[in-house]
Formats: sequence, C-alpha cells, structure tokens
Amino acid sequence: MGAIVSAIGGAIEAIISAIASVLMIIVSVIVTIIVTIFDVIFDILCCNCFGGRTRRTGTHRYRFGGRGGGMGTGGGL
Repeated sequence: MGAIVSAIGGAIEAIISAIASVLMIIVSVIVTIIVTIFDVIFDILCCNCFGGRTRRTGTHRYRFGGRGGGMGTGGGL
C-alpha cells in the first residue's frame, strides 16, 4: 500500500514540476520580449543622444579646425 501511495505522490510531483517548467518558460519568453522592446526603444533614444554628442564633437573639431586655420594662416605668412 505504501508503494502505491509513493508512486501516486511521485506522479503528482512530476506533473506539478512539468507545469511549473512550462510556466517558467512562458514567463521567460514574455520577459525576453519586454526587455527586447525596451532595448530597441533605448537604442533609438541613445542614438539621438549620441547624435547630439556627435554634433558637439563636430563643433569641437570645428573649433580645433579654426585654430588649425589660424596656425595655417601664420604658416602662410
């Protein structure tokens, strides 16, 4: 009798474990999709930020170019 109860208990445990595994996979897929969406949104926002930084860097280079032009003018004299 004890072996039958133990077998039934093992079967119930296996079923519950399988259901839990399926639920964990579903939750993992949903979380992965949400994280991917946020990554895409942040990539778009960061591209805009880096675009602004690139412009600033371009302005900075322009300033160095202006100084270089001044040096070039001095060299031309």
